[in-house]
This record gives sequence, C-alpha cells and structure tokens, in this order.
Amino acid sequence: MSSLSPTSTAAKITTEPQYVEAPLSVAATFLVLTINDGDAALATARAVVAATGDLIKDIRSRSLHGNFTCNVGISRRVWDGLTAGAPLPAELAEFREIKGAEHTAVSTPGDLLYHIRSESADLNVEFEKLLLEAFGGAVTTVDEVTGFRYFDGRDLLEFIDGTANPEGADLAVSTLVGDEDPAYAGGSYVVIQKYLHNLGDWRRESTETQEQIIGRTKFDNVELPDATEGQKSHKTLCTITDAAGEHDILRDNMPFARPGRGEYGTYFIGYSRHVWVIEKMLERMFIGDPPPLHDRILDFSTAVTGASFFVPPRAFLAGLG
Repeated sequence: MSSLSPTSTAAKITTEPQYVEAPLSVAATFLVLTINDGDAALATARAVVAATGDLIKDIRSRSLHGNFTCNVGISRRVWDGLTAGAPLPAELAEFREIKGAEHTAVSTPGDLLYHIRSESADLNVEFEKLLLEAFGGAVTTVDEVTGFRYFDGRDLLEFIDGTANPEGADLAVSTLVGDEDPAYAGGSYVVIQKYLHNLGDWRRESTETQEQIIGRTKFDNVELPDATEGQKSHKTLCTITDAAGEHDILRDNMPFARPGRGEYGTYFIGYSRHVWVIEKMLERMFIGDPPPLHDRILDFSTAVTGASFFVPPRAFLAGLG
C-alpha cells in the first residue's frame, strides 16, 4: 500500500515538473514564438499551451520507446496575459543584455519556448507541424533551430559539452524550484542563446590553446587545473560558487549546422532552480573575472539570440485551459 496520503498525492501532482530532467536526446528542436497582438490571438495561444500535454501524448504514442518530450517556457512579457494574472514566479524577468568591453550577450524577442526532444527527428517535425497548425495566425516564429547529437556529445568546436551537468538527486535540487517559491514548486527557469562559431579561426588555434580556452583536454575530456588569477578558462568562468557551495545548472546544448550557408553553431539551453546562477555565468563570460578578461571562447563564438522563460509544472500548464 502506498504511504502517500491523499493530500501528499495531490501536492505531488500539482508540482510534477515538465520533462526538465529527461535524458539528453539525439535530436532536438528549439522553437521560439511571439504571440501576436489582440485578444483572439492571446486566447488561442492560451488554449494551445494548455493542450500541450495532450499533443505530447499523441506523438509519444507513435514512438516505440516513448522517448518523445517537450518543455514549454513562458516569458515575462506575456506571463500576465497568458496566465490571466497568475502571480509572477519569483525570479522571472526579461533577459538582460550583458555588454562587455568586446562582446555582448544580446537580448532578443521570445514569448514562448518549445524545447522538443526525441531520438528520432521525424517525431519532432510531426509535433511542430501539428503545434503550429493549432496556433494558426496567433503566433509568429522568431527562431527555429534543429539540433543534433554530434559523435560522443561534442559541440562543433570538437569538445565534449555538458560534462558538469548535475546527476542523481542533485539534478532536481539544481533545476527545480522548491519551497522558496511554493506556488511554483516543480517549475524551472530556462535561458537560451544561439551561438555562431567561426570554425576557420578556431581551427587555426593549436590544440593546446583550445584546451586552455575551454579548460579541458580535447581528446579525453580531462579537467585542467583552474587558474586562480589572470585569464580564466570557460570551465572556470562558468563555475559559480558562494558560501552555500557550488551552484549547478542543467545544460542540454545541441550543435546545429547549415553547411551550405557556412553556418555552424551551438544552441545553449540552461535549466536552473535560480536564474541568477546563469546570469552570473554570463556576466563572468562577457564582462570577465576580473574585467576585462572575458571568456576567450567568445572570440570564436558569437551570441546572436538571448531570452529567458519559466517552465511551470505540468498541472499549471493544463490549468490554463
């Protein structure tokens, strides 16, 4: 017999997260939409967002392994209208531009994020097709990127990505809101950025220089010692610690490419219990620690988008309908 009381069962259902903790996938689509002006567009968008769970079930039924997932994020700009005035998640805000001496983390439009993942790209395409048909003229697509798993989880700079992701019990602790904001327990903050790589310049650097920039060896992914002063590596700049210890985020980054256009990049997507952790990482990357010693990876990778969203629990989404 289950030890859960009716009250605790209801609480678990209310706080059940979206698929934030799903395993890394082979294929992914990152779809960013803005909601068009007008009450009719807003009403349609609300209904479609609320029905996302049903559409996920429909697509999963076509997969032999049930490995299709999708997370929906809502921005600060449309939160009040889309949720009919529900209280604001404690840390939800528009993505803030971060301008360093040489590089800028730009802020770009985005009201809704659909992070679509599976082991087979056809499922992603089918989901996106049905989703956009349902939205009709209520939304405008502002960005759409198809990602793929590159060899053994490497980015197109040829280094393994996501090594520092939390695992086990640490995964939920690092990514899901808890008692600090009980109305949205089980939710998660997510930040996205699309980076374009200058692979020609990158490949002209020696392997040793590349490894010093990243902070890991290229072939076997061994962590290099942290620099305590002067120029720090990407790994060191993205390690956030304070009196409470180290603060992790979940990265589900994916490479993307359009070789015919000479376009190669990484789609950064980070889930976190506290959005300030990602903001601190970006400040250290773009401004430097100490300034103006920015992350040297930015000399080869340019951020062309930037947006923040809240990924509420499943029951909250369904309740919008």
